[in-house]
Amino acid sequence: MFGKLLPIKQITLPNGKVVTEKRTLTPFVVVAILLLTYFSAVITGFNVATIMKRIGQFFVILQQMVPPTWTYFPHIWQPLLDTIKMSLLGSLLGALCALPLAVLAASNITKWKWLSVTMKLLLSLLRTLPTLIAALIATFVFGLGTVAGTVAIFLFTIAYVGKLGYEQIENANMEAYEAMHSMGLTTIQSFRYAILPQILPNYLSVSLFCFEGNVRYASILGYVGAGGIGLLLNESLGWRNYANVGMILLLLVVTVFFIETISEHYRKKLM
Repeated sequence: MFGKLLPIKQITLPNGKVVTEKRTLTPFVVVAILLLTYFSAVITGFNVATIMKRIGQFFVILQQMVPPTWTYFPHIWQPLLDTIKMSLLGSLLGALCALPLAVLAASNITKWKWLSVTMKLLLSLLRTLPTLIAALIATFVFGLGTVAGTVAIFLFTIAYVGKLGYEQIENANMEAYEAMHSMGLTTIQSFRYAILPQILPNYLSVSLFCFEGNVRYASILGYVGAGGIGLLLNESLGWRNYANVGMILLLLVVTVFFIETISEHYRKKLM
């Protein structure tokens, strides 16, 4: 649209033929980005001087985390297992429920356009809802504990895997699907034998990647009473016991690294 407002440059070739060249929008894009960055800094109150003045406090806290309180390890083990369990259960159930929703949202599979639009809108709403807010709402419905955290992770996984899932379905090769449909197979049967084999590796890979992130997200759900290691983290930060915080973060980093290594290994095999 903006390209039509710019004058078109005409170039005459040696053979006398005249060709047109569109003007580039790069300078306008760069200026727009700079202006937006400036106004964002003004609105948010971003101050480089304050950051440079207070950045040293960050390293003071890091120094207080080292060495961590090794004797605190027995208190962390069970909440860490709770975090992993609610991440695994929420991710598994969310990935399983996301697949049928993705099929309903795919415009090339669903016959009714209103249903496809509704499912896409639902997934967008779930994706817009922050996991922490979902966990806060879940604590009011299901009470404090890991059930609320599991529900929050479940909803986030549905939104994340479902969004990428219906995009993969819409980009799939439909020739085999249409051929099976014309032979009398139902929509579910045609999807099972023609579309599912195409999207299955990416679907499993995305689900594993989502599980990796959910382990990290679950560690802060304790701030709203959703259980897991976040409860200990919130408590230690509240009491300014940074040595305990260092122990919690160390164990969490090791756990996440271990899970990511295994997940990356299997994702490479799937791709």
